[in-house]
Amino acid sequence: MARVTKKRVAKKAPRKATAKRANTKRTVAQPADPAVIKAQATLEKLQKDVQAQAKDVDAARKKAASAKAKAASSGKAVDKRKAKTATNAVAKAAQKAKAVRSKVAEAKASLAKAKTLAAAKAVEEATKAKVEALRANLAERAEKDLAKAKAAFEQRWKKSRTKADDRKVKAAEKKLNAKAKAAEKKANAKIAAAERKAAAKAKAAEKKAQAKAKGKARKKTAKKRTSTAATAKRAPARKTSARKKTARKATAKRRAAKR
Repeated sequence: MARVTKKRVAKKAPRKATAKRANTKRTVAQPADPAVIKAQATLEKLQKDVQAQAKDVDAARKKAASAKAKAASSGKAVDKRKAKTATNAVAKAAQKAKAVRSKVAEAKASLAKAKTLAAAKAVEEATKAKVEALRANLAERAEKDLAKAKAAFEQRWKKSRTKADDRKVKAAEKKLNAKAKAAEKKANAKIAAAERKAAAKAKAAEKKAQAKAKGKARKKTAKKRTSTAATAKRAPARKTSARKKTARKATAKRRAAKR
């Protein structure tokens, strides 16, 4: 019975070591998570308890085997009671070891759960980081594309606007040229009318002046004739009027002296 126990313990030990190595590798591979660290520590403590309980069971079995052998050889009641007590001790130790192994299984399940949650959390955080990196990359690319689109749009807009402005300028130039030509034509018409009017007026004035000059010449000739005839008649009358003037002057002097 002791041999079977030894073999069983010897088989379990390498498995535990393998499990430890595997857990160690996984722990190193995964980021440190408080829940994982706590579950790992609990498992390691329980595994140490399992090893201690296994040693206690082996010792109890050896003691029970020795007691049974002694009771069988002596046949005494005392030795038989000791053998029974040792056998009960083996059962109690085995029960304790079983309970600890059950706790180890629970601890392993808790550790696996904690690692799974930690891995899921790490994946989630990595996903978030990738999403944020992608968002930043896309935002940067969007800014660059927007700048390119703005430059292309600005170039197209300027080209289109220049063409539209050129059309407007040509239309306005055509309209203004037509308006200027019409104004020039109207001004030329006014100038021509004014010149015709001035020419007609000058011609009429010239005719009027010529007629007036002819009338003056006739009057002058007639006046010369009349004055020549009147001069001969007015000679005695002029003498009489001179006398009258002299008499008036003398009267005026006398009146002034009286005053």
